[in-house]
Amino acid sequence: MSKKLNKDFYTQEDVVQIAKDLLGKVLVTQINEIITSGIIVETEAYRGSDDKACHAYPNKKTKRTEIMFEEGGKAYVYLCYGIHHLFNIVTGKKEQAEAVLIRAIEPLDNIEKMLERRNFKEIKYNVTAGPGSLSQALGIHKELHNGISLIKKDSPIWIENRNINYSEKDIIASRRVGVDYAEECALWDWRFRIQKNKWTSKGKGKGE
Repeated sequence: MSKKLNKDFYTQEDVVQIAKDLLGKVLVTQINEIITSGIIVETEAYRGSDDKACHAYPNKKTKRTEIMFEEGGKAYVYLCYGIHHLFNIVTGKKEQAEAVLIRAIEPLDNIEKMLERRNFKEIKYNVTAGPGSLSQALGIHKELHNGISLIKKDSPIWIENRNINYSEKDIIASRRVGVDYAEECALWDWRFRIQKNKWTSKGKGKGE
């Protein structure tokens, strides 16, 4: 039986723990009345106060990052390289500036629609492996979804608990992708993946 995650989940104070707890949860979108979903199998944690890899470091509020300072339970969607829409979940208390990037999902509901959005003829791991790919497959777009609530009843994006559980030994912790510029913070093992899951994204730098 599925249950939508509520505010209590998103407003916990440890963004690293939330990033782990999101593994196995199901990310769902309803775009133009079409539902698609996938099991979250890879995440990365970011913390504005002391994490040099975070857009909001050091607790810097800008037009781009102001959504990160909202109470947990909202979407932070930004463009990477001007083309990839990356979906993040704002966590923590108001003014805490923390978020979890969803890096990969295992396709679940309405795979045919996901293939269509990705212009794929058949199912492959990279349909939803990588944050830009999963956003495209699920229909997530910066202009439409940045700042929306993941909790409200009429939200087009939400996360469900469908009792898909992983133990600590199933989780690989490693360095985050593409943050080599972040000095000592680049060494933090804040990327979490399900071990041997074929739907996780490939690393593109040190710490893979």
